Amino acid sequence: MSEVPGEVWEQFAIAVAEMARDLLAQDSAQGTLDRVAEHAKVLIDGCDEAGILTVRQGEVHALAATSDVVRRSDRIQQDLQEGPCFDAVTDRQQIYAIEDLREPNKKWPRFAPELRKLGMGSMMGFLLFTEDDNLGALNVYSHKPGVFDETARRAGWILASHAAVAFSAARTHQQLSHAMETRHEIGEAMGILMERYGLTEDSAFKVLKKTSQDRNVKLREIAHQICRTGEKPA
Repeated sequence: MSEVPGEVWEQFAIAVAEMARDLLAQDSAQGTLDRVAEHAKVLIDGCDEAGILTVRQGEVHALAATSDVVRRSDRIQQDLQEGPCFDAVTDRQQIYAIEDLREPNKKWPRFAPELRKLGMGSMMGFLLFTEDDNLGALNVYSHKPGVFDETARRAGWILASHAAVAFSAARTHQQLSHAMETRHEIGEAMGILMERYGLTEDSAFKVLKKTSQDRNVKLREIAHQICRTGEKPA
């Protein structure tokens, strides 16, 4: 970092601050992920494309991508069960990189040639994690080999650290909002049953619960149906 002019890092710090405000302004966890991928193209020198994936029980799930090439790379990692970002998630290593995709790669011998076929020259993977969560990995790609130097790696790590916190916060907020909406809808459905059929609060909730169990349908969906129709389920 000492070889990089101070004003460059000052501009980078300003850009990261602007990114943080932008991520907080998103109204969903998905919106946050999409913006993280877009910011990676701006903040990391040499980055042409970016994406975010996660691995659950050995299966890759693409969470965000700036292009179809990124989505194809995710599918390759899924099919081959290998790749920097696949390993970043499964092994919890913070940073992985392939500096030159033209060269044989001992660690990912099958993945690297396939990525080269997509027109990529180099890539990096950064683990997105907080103290409590392993959230996935940020992938950054360049069409040119040897582009990502130590400065780019540190910039990617800083971005990934901010992104993980923002994503975790957005997901928690979304889960709380969903829970509050569910609670409100269930309360409204109980009110309809109590008023229309003369049920007590306890009896109204039992009707909802029994219907949910009998139909194997989530309680919220039963409540939504009652709120929409105003009728007690058969």
